[in-house]
Amino acid sequence: MSLEEQQSDEPAELESGVSRGDELADLLGDLVVGREEHMNAPGLVIRPDEVQDALFKLRDEAGFDHLSCVTAQEYEDRYESIYHLTKFDDRTDEVSVVVPTSKDNPVSQSAEPVFRTADWHEREAYDLVGIQYEDHPDLRRILLPETWQGHPLGLDYDQDRPQIATLREHANPLEEDHRAGDSNTMYINIGPHHPATHGVLHVETVVDGEQVVDLESDIGYLHRCEEQMCQQGTYRHQIMPYPDRWDYISAGLLNEWAYARTAEDLADIEVPEYAQIIRTMSAELCRIASHMIALGTFALDVYGDFTAIFMYAMRDREIVQNILEDLTGQRMMFNYFRLGGVVWDLPEPREEFFEKIRDFLDGLPQALEEYHDMITSNEILQARTVGTGVLPPEVAKSYGATGPVARGSGIDYDLRRDDSYGYYDELDWDVVVEDGCDNFSRLLVRMREVEESAKIIQQCVDLLEDWPEDERNIQANVPRTLKPEEDTEIYRAVEGAKGELGIYIRADGTDKPARFKIRSPCFSNLQTLPEMSEGEYIPDMIASLGSLDIVLGEVDR
Repeated sequence: MSLEEQQSDEPAELESGVSRGDELADLLGDLVVGREEHMNAPGLVIRPDEVQDALFKLRDEAGFDHLSCVTAQEYEDRYESIYHLTKFDDRTDEVSVVVPTSKDNPVSQSAEPVFRTADWHEREAYDLVGIQYEDHPDLRRILLPETWQGHPLGLDYDQDRPQIATLREHANPLEEDHRAGDSNTMYINIGPHHPATHGVLHVETVVDGEQVVDLESDIGYLHRCEEQMCQQGTYRHQIMPYPDRWDYISAGLLNEWAYARTAEDLADIEVPEYAQIIRTMSAELCRIASHMIALGTFALDVYGDFTAIFMYAMRDREIVQNILEDLTGQRMMFNYFRLGGVVWDLPEPREEFFEKIRDFLDGLPQALEEYHDMITSNEILQARTVGTGVLPPEVAKSYGATGPVARGSGIDYDLRRDDSYGYYDELDWDVVVEDGCDNFSRLLVRMREVEESAKIIQQCVDLLEDWPEDERNIQANVPRTLKPEEDTEIYRAVEGAKGELGIYIRADGTDKPARFKIRSPCFSNLQTLPEMSEGEYIPDMIASLGSLDIVLGEVDR
């Protein structure tokens, strides 16, 4: 909304009769110049030169310590940034801070002094939309070359304009230091084609002797236009195949659930209980497969064990992939979820399918014991991971770290429990937390989460096996064409294998989203790498990068 307009929608009221939006507006006082109501949270409109004051108050006085996502977009009459805030201790308490700026002067105050995670999010907003952020420590493009002309998500962007990236853009940024006779620093390129970078990642590293003194992750080599493609697809049929391709390392159904949850809440679609159980079971199978490959590649990164650990992990991952192939018909790009449920029921004969899952679950404890014998008890791995890549909890929170990265730093945060969806609140399982804050703790979290996923899957199988045949409803009755009301806005998230995977959608009254923004857990988690690596050695930095378990297809989107 513009600075002059006020939203007339009545906000939802709490039991006390006072809405949460009213409480937060009273806290901010004159900083609030307007109100909105997003489907997930009240929206407070703030002037672009008062962003930091508002965010400091919300963080320090109201406890909103998690900047989950930053969404930027251009309207016909304005630009707009939305800061999606919530709490690590209370995920369901949310607020959207809306910051409109004029078309002729799209300048807004940076949130980076309040939340470190805003650094990359605002750089992306500047790169793709064109909003300038004052007080930002390093406002430059993050996905595209510095020589790029225009902003791809701007309304006036010319897609046919030729683009040229000059060689000068790839010059050594420490060239002057190399010429100085008294300098002891050395600039090292790690990547962009390096086996330890988990994709096309360029890590620009400065070392003093053998210790890392500065580090910057150069991303954008794999920009895939996923958000733009989703904005061109219909809610009902054309968007769902894309999420499989974000985190393509076995986590496809978790990605699909992020979109399904957002679109279903947007369109007020109720998913049948039977379909929710299938979703929960299949999502946890994906989580196990994802953690298995994270485990194998981590051992490969840290001490080069390909023949044993990596192949053992791939062996167990293949069992899960076979089960998922039986269920979905695909091994990677599953496309199994549908708005309102799943595309089809469990494969027949059901008894054989359940037996295959139970055989896998029965053999999992022995497999995990083997992993502990070969990995966590390995002296080389312990020397490389215990006490390295330290990420204190308050630093992790400021960077918006989630998933095993956050839980490895002692942050008890998991959306499956804290903002429950699917069938998780009906099942018996525990959130895994380790307080070591180092590379070893993040490894332990993933290994222990495999055990918890197995518990969830076992309970789902028991429920599905006894489910009455005449009540196996796999889909709700969803209209063929979905057209949410114009200017309806929502942000929803699920607990992906790598952390909080969220989606913001703004509807414009048509059957396609006007804005589709993906909150990638890998994008935020990767920002923590300099914090973990400063003062450590290059091999420790490689271990820290491996402990983040990033996928560049999701970072660049």
